[in-house]
Amino acid sequence: MTHSAPSKLTILPTTAALTGRVMPPGSKSITNRALLVAALAKGTSRLSGALKSDDTRYMAQALRDMGVAIDEPDATSFIVTSDGKLRAPAKPLFLGNAGTATRFLTAAAALVDGTVVVDGDEHMRKRPILPLVQALTRLGVAITAPSGCPPVTIQGQGGFEGGLVEVDGGLSSQYVSALLMAGACARNPVDVVLTGQEIGARGYVDLTLATMRAFGAQVSEPESGGWRIAPTGYVATDYLIEPDASAATYLWVAEVLTGGAIDLGVPASAFTQPDAKAHALIAAFPNLPAEIDGSQMQDAVPTLAVLAAFNRTPVRFTGIANLRVKECDRIAALAQGLSRIRTGLGVEEGDDLLVASDPALAGQTLPAEIDTFADHRIAMSFALAGLKIGGVTILDPACVAKTYPDYWRALGSLGVRFEGEVP
Repeated sequence: MTHSAPSKLTILPTTAALTGRVMPPGSKSITNRALLVAALAKGTSRLSGALKSDDTRYMAQALRDMGVAIDEPDATSFIVTSDGKLRAPAKPLFLGNAGTATRFLTAAAALVDGTVVVDGDEHMRKRPILPLVQALTRLGVAITAPSGCPPVTIQGQGGFEGGLVEVDGGLSSQYVSALLMAGACARNPVDVVLTGQEIGARGYVDLTLATMRAFGAQVSEPESGGWRIAPTGYVATDYLIEPDASAATYLWVAEVLTGGAIDLGVPASAFTQPDAKAHALIAAFPNLPAEIDGSQMQDAVPTLAVLAAFNRTPVRFTGIANLRVKECDRIAALAQGLSRIRTGLGVEEGDDLLVASDPALAGQTLPAEIDTFADHRIAMSFALAGLKIGGVTILDPACVAKTYPDYWRALGSLGVRFEGEVP
């Protein structure tokens, strides 16, 4: 899960329509939820269609370090065997820059009898976790995160009582999901209530609830708002994970930019993940709306922003303040990358991003080195610009391994060519 020294990869523009069949990898979001819930379930669960990437390997290894048996019989399956308990690991849990694994395990560590340290790389150590720490403190968990970001130290007492807990989900829905999943293993019912109406990408909470219920959890949504989780624990089950909608957005854009036909093996309507909402917008190209609210499809915003560069009219992205605390400051990274292609193409305006669209960009040679800031979504999105513009070079192309290790090979299978070594 460590990459070699950063390299460069230049995408060669294509005049051909990209056609073929590319099956996106399994959903990262669902895979990491299912891994944790299966680890908290008594018995053996088989997770099929799973994603094998840096983020999910960090999660699987952390669970192994906490006493869970996880086998990998093939490239898309995990077999998880557990007695339903997590044990104190012998060393800190290192989770790279995997936000889901870090947030989810911080809450799950409250179920351990002993000390758990949840840590990550230099990027993860800049990503906020204080709202989750504060919520767990209110549940009686002994937990500290001096910087407000990882590392987090949890002094587990073998579980927590339950009760009402308020959480600020404005920065990330992952805080809410973390409490919900751990809540099913509390000693008494847990009521999770939002401190405000804002929640980052609420659709991901729906993914959490679906996964929990598949493993036997009972969650209701009282009229007063929030969620009530019964203290049922989890039961092992076999679970099929759908393809990753965020990964699908790159293929949908590659299709419309080149006038191609790419068969993903699953229709857009079959996805339950929030980023699938981007499909309707992508289908409207080159007539994207003047304003796109990205609040409920945050991981699709980089893809849409690069597509917007070729739109007939400018596009403003709103509701995306949370992108500043993702793997990198994605608003700044997008503005910088777009403006390296052409000065002023991407402009930060507060927490909005304005893309000064120009269809005439297609067919030009505009040499630009794109700093990915080790962010997989910046790398994958700007590669799409290289399908139509000559000279687009992606720095640190190996960072796509975080969620889509086969991305470059997938593009290559459709006929895309590169200069440089494909990682």
